Amino acid sequence: MIFLNSKKLFVGSLPWGVDDAQLGQMFSQAGTVVSAQVIQDRNTGRSRGFGFVEMSTEEEAQAAVQNLNGSEVDGRKIVVNIAKPREDR
Repeated sequence: MIFLNSKKLFVGSLPWGVDDAQLGQMFSQAGTVVSAQVIQDRNTGRSRGFGFVEMSTEEEAQAAVQNLNGSEVDGRKIVVNIAKPREDR
């Protein structure tokens, strides 16, 4: 299945202390990071444990999935895969 924007990645199981800059830094080893955002709880402002990273090319996104999915960050194995399009609520 091919998505319209397969350069955007979902990153799950993030340690609570990871911020946007650290997330971008982690993925910069796979290529050029266009954006990196850790999703935060609207009420508390704390990390929700997941985020999104957009790479500059689909090839870099695929390399990031292969190299970083299952890797360990601060004792937690992160999950990295191609983000699915957001569904209407």
